[in-house]
Amino acid sequence: MLGKLIRAGRAERGLTAQELADRAGISRTTLSSIEKGAPGPEIGIVFEVASLVGVHLFDHDESRLQLHRARLDEKLTLLPKSVRRPVKEVDDDF
Repeated sequence: MLGKLIRAGRAERGLTAQELADRAGISRTTLSSIEKGAPGPEIGIVFEVASLVGVHLFDHDESRLQLHRARLDEKLTLLPKSVRRPVKEVDDDF
């Protein structure tokens, strides 16, 4: 979905794929991967490209952001501090 939003934002701004790739400092192939939603490109690059075409990743309403932060804080307090895989007991009974 993010890739499609980026592609739509690029088209709305009248940018070619090469122009946007040049502005972002990436190859056209990487931009194509981002627009297709491929998992390969680094998240920072994806966020940068989204910013360049005006795709908002977060709501700008401060009160809604505070509400989301509060909910996340509540959720994080309920979750364990760390996650560990259960240790398997060795079955050495031959």
